[in-house]
Amino acid sequence: MSLLDARNLWLARLLLERGIAAICLVAFVVALNQFKPLLGERGLLPVPLFVKQVPWRASPSLFYLFPRDAAFITFAWIGIVLSLLLLTGIATRYTWSNVLAWLAIYLIYLSFVNVGQTFYAFGWESILLECAFFAMFLGGSRVVPQAIPIWLFRWLLFRIMFGAGLIKLRGDSCWRDLTCLDYHYETQPMPNPLSWYLHWSPHWMNKGGVLFNHFAELIVPFFYFLPQPFAGIAGVLTIAFQLSIVISGNLSWLNWLTLILAFSTFDTKFFAALTNLTPSFEAVSPAAVIVNYVLLIAVALLSVPVVTNMLSARQIMNTSFNTLHLVGTYGAFGSITRTRYEVIVEGTDDAAVTPSTQWREYQFKGKPGDLAFTPPQIAPYHLRLDWLMWFAAMSSYQDYPWFVNFVAKLLEGDRDVLGLLRVNPFPQRPPRQVRALLYEYHFTTPEEHRKTGLWWRRTLVGSYFPAVSLDTPGFRQVLKLQGWLSQ
Repeated sequence: MSLLDARNLWLARLLLERGIAAICLVAFVVALNQFKPLLGERGLLPVPLFVKQVPWRASPSLFYLFPRDAAFITFAWIGIVLSLLLLTGIATRYTWSNVLAWLAIYLIYLSFVNVGQTFYAFGWESILLECAFFAMFLGGSRVVPQAIPIWLFRWLLFRIMFGAGLIKLRGDSCWRDLTCLDYHYETQPMPNPLSWYLHWSPHWMNKGGVLFNHFAELIVPFFYFLPQPFAGIAGVLTIAFQLSIVISGNLSWLNWLTLILAFSTFDTKFFAALTNLTPSFEAVSPAAVIVNYVLLIAVALLSVPVVTNMLSARQIMNTSFNTLHLVGTYGAFGSITRTRYEVIVEGTDDAAVTPSTQWREYQFKGKPGDLAFTPPQIAPYHLRLDWLMWFAAMSSYQDYPWFVNFVAKLLEGDRDVLGLLRVNPFPQRPPRQVRALLYEYHFTTPEEHRKTGLWWRRTLVGSYFPAVSLDTPGFRQVLKLQGWLSQ
């Protein structure tokens, strides 16, 4: 790409830097609010226990040096400050400050992810790490934009979109018979205020939504690499597609980050009718050019298993091929659940369970529970415990050992864990016993909603976790064996 063409990329660079910094800010705020109760020294999956069991080389993290709550909080605040410096453009003014800020963000967030275990085992964690890493090479705002990183952002966007399209075609049959959206709005991890309305939209609209999905994920991505205006049009279509998902549910920052990556397809040529502004830039140093070509070669080599995976009939999704979470393979919703199950956690003040025992429900901030509670808009914020509760409902609590410790925290009245919930039905003192029931949830029909005002109806399936107290024989022994018993 010529110097003249590279100058046209300043808008893409600006939008990418600001957008990625905004998502990093959200990610570090999430870490500040949730990491301690979930993974802190007395969390549901304590990092100090993890670093004793897993060698550093298998999951490199700064927190191997100091797996303490004070460190988790300090580094979350450092990440917040650095994200704000990048978001405001202060840190991007010079190449050296830009590199240092993004490098620090990458290393800090990598440290959170690599000790975050199941609470950080989401594909969008790796996507955000890739974004922060590539942003290091964009150059400061005073120098000519670097073309290679922009193309690498397009390659990341392609992997996200096309990988998602392939996993759907190879996965659930409902993607092929165009019925997936008949179920998705109701059974997705965390519905939002519009999910109920979309669930009851006309059948032809849901079929059209699946077709648009296939078009956006399987055809549009190939246009990212074409000259303008094709690349820009593909970017606009991708943004429109991502916005359609944003308004239909809460998928953390996955859709927002993918939308931001679509900015890599824009340049000033594409927006020539809107602006002819071309700022003046300093020349790029020869060393920076060499570094970017080395980066290109490294990404090309790391992409070999990614391409192999895409071509494989046994395609896997959301997987990193290295501990640095660089150049991974992505894809979402290869299969769609047909029935929604919810784990409802309850407590009681009674010392013994009888037919007359009064149970009170704990309410989560995002996941369904109270039938009258309107599904909230949470994304791009990520409620990690709520998400894990969605997974837990599809299996036994024995497959999710953190759930046992969660019950213990409720019995102890742990303030940090209770802070993750919307309603604590025992504000004065902890319950004497806690249990969990499994329910099948469905959206109310339009007629039911008009009559009752409820968003959900539910049917009891059975017991999920037996009623226990801190004195229940065997319960404390299980906690001790797992190494998670609070001191």
